[in-house]
Amino acid sequence: MITDVDLKHLRRCVELAETALNKGDEPFGSVLVSADGEVLAEDHNHVAGGDHTQHPEFALARWAAQNLTPEERSRATVYTSGEHCPMCAAAHGWVGLGRIVYASSSEQLAEWLEELGVVPSRVRNLSIQEVIRDTLVDGPVHELAEQVRELHRRLHSASGK
Repeated sequence: MITDVDLKHLRRCVELAETALNKGDEPFGSVLVSADGEVLAEDHNHVAGGDHTQHPEFALARWAAQNLTPEERSRATVYTSGEHCPMCAAAHGWVGLGRIVYASSSEQLAEWLEELGVVPSRVRNLSIQEVIRDTLVDGPVHELAEQVRELHRRLHSASGK
């Protein structure tokens, strides 16, 4: 169930995704929030330099592993503009982070990219639940997913695919 607090953090993720796009990167943004509602860390995509492991969800998982106890990690929530890819879902699972809330699904992204004529990624499109177990996952959120879709449309129309 998506709450008003969830929506606030998801809106920030979409803002971070737009920041990434404005910096010439792919539009993804994520926020890590503690059990008591404190924003612990946030990031956006940094793959434009050629290292396609520089996803914000992966960076937040690494940050959490270095800065939080296992208990704090298990009670934290990761908010993200787009559902975790398999690499990020695995990182999330390995460090023991808690709930995941996303604005747009990986299935939606694959459909949008196909509509835009973008060549599919070499990495399979898997849902978070196909990669990790025992994690509460909520999303997508239609209103915000449409905003994320527009960011991807802008990226690929500007780049000519």
